[in-house]
Amino acid sequence: MSCGNPAADADALMQRRKKYDKTKSCVKCKTAQGNLVIRHAVYCKDCFVPLVVHKFRRALEPTVNAKPDGPRRTALKPAGNLLVGFSGGLGSSVLLDLVHRCYVALDKSTMPADGGRDHPRHERVWNKVTVCYVEVCDAFPGMQDRSEEIAQFVKRYDDLDFVSLRIRDAFDRSWWERTGGQPIVSSLGVSLADEALFLESLASTPSDSLTSLRAYLSSLPTPTAVTTSVQTLIRLLLLHTALQTGSSHLVLGTSLTSLAVSLISGVAQGAGFNIREETQEEWAPEPEALWASDSPHTPEGSDGAKKARKGKRTVRIVRPLRDVGMKECAAWAWWVGVPIVGKEKWGWAGAKPGIGTLTKDFIIGLEKDYPSTVSTIVRTCGKLAPKGEVSGKCILCGRPAQRGVQEWKSRIAIRSRPPTDAAQNDPNEADPEASRPSLTPYLCYACHTTLTSRNARPVPPPWPAVQPAASPAVPLPMWTEARLSSAMGSGSDGDDGRVHGEVMQTRRVGQEEMKGIVNEFLLEEE
Repeated sequence: MSCGNPAADADALMQRRKKYDKTKSCVKCKTAQGNLVIRHAVYCKDCFVPLVVHKFRRALEPTVNAKPDGPRRTALKPAGNLLVGFSGGLGSSVLLDLVHRCYVALDKSTMPADGGRDHPRHERVWNKVTVCYVEVCDAFPGMQDRSEEIAQFVKRYDDLDFVSLRIRDAFDRSWWERTGGQPIVSSLGVSLADEALFLESLASTPSDSLTSLRAYLSSLPTPTAVTTSVQTLIRLLLLHTALQTGSSHLVLGTSLTSLAVSLISGVAQGAGFNIREETQEEWAPEPEALWASDSPHTPEGSDGAKKARKGKRTVRIVRPLRDVGMKECAAWAWWVGVPIVGKEKWGWAGAKPGIGTLTKDFIIGLEKDYPSTVSTIVRTCGKLAPKGEVSGKCILCGRPAQRGVQEWKSRIAIRSRPPTDAAQNDPNEADPEASRPSLTPYLCYACHTTLTSRNARPVPPPWPAVQPAASPAVPLPMWTEARLSSAMGSGSDGDDGRVHGEVMQTRRVGQEEMKGIVNEFLLEEE
């Protein structure tokens, strides 16, 4: 009888699971030896390339028409042009290469075999394809400017327009008017020193967008808030550029791995109500009155631009690589020969990794041992449905906001307020601070948490030299300031606290009144 010593009994050793399930041969052609293992399935190079193209087309083409198609697809007729969001990373580089091969160069090797040579799907879908890059070196110290390097990379592809933006444009009035926004008369800022997020008029109109950007980022409470805000600014800059170029679709190079990271980190930061928007969303500027119907800077001569100006303009955000993992993207770039410009890490001296960075490290590390991790996360999050009604769109991120969030948050929060003489003399008198205009009612839960959730241990800001000293108010992005100026000027949902049909007001309640409210629920003393 064996004592169970692995050195003496070979059967006592647990066999390591193979990287592939059954054989080294390709699971598609069954003849060639495999070159790549994807979630325990083996593929050869010749079968891998059409597999990625198929996944790319399957995710993108059902969303091309104004009314999304089902399994049976018709001719592809988009309502406008196409805008490709490019960051220089792996996912966006692979996306740009696939878009150019399938819809610009019309590479025969990427065309479906069925339907014949003259099938409508073999025609060019978008008349104009634009690549947009947002440079973020202004947001973090010590980061290099890669605009020229990105421009040279895009020149490798023919028939593509290139638009280069900077993250500071989100605070630039000239950029806002150039994209079609109505001129902003007043300058409003927000005080991030108080959780109430009171709005104040800026002493002078900010003339330097770079200073406004850095003052805004330096006033944010945590490194997670800084990175999340930069991502939001990039997304809104791309969406407004899509309107300017008459694009009905914005495609992003979010791979399956990146999508899993975004879903988990978004839920961890309070964005669970918008979990479906992480995969695909429809965006429109709100309100439409803030936009000029015919901007002098809007490109003419494009059918897509003319269609986009008719009726309510919407942009559909699609992530065509949501079924393609990071490993598959790397294999495509290696075998096809796509150079990667790369991206620098976002951070500064003294800053700790944020929630997004920690989530990415955890999921990628788990994926090495459990290859189905990211696909399981995405499938599970796809089954989730937001609970509650929508009260409108967030003024900062442009995504749906849940009704009653601020009321719920005020009930569960523990706050200490210094007593005032007015409140002590008359407990029924409204709180004086309730009449001050605030940014809080206009925000979704995730954005409000981003601006107000502070760390127990303060972290040095990225740009401490530009923190506002005379006035605690910091500038806001142009789209946020435009909506606030419109609301304050019309008086419809400004000073009286009315937002999307809700009226919010706080007041101090006396002890006798509180006892009267709960009196019927109290047990009588025996």
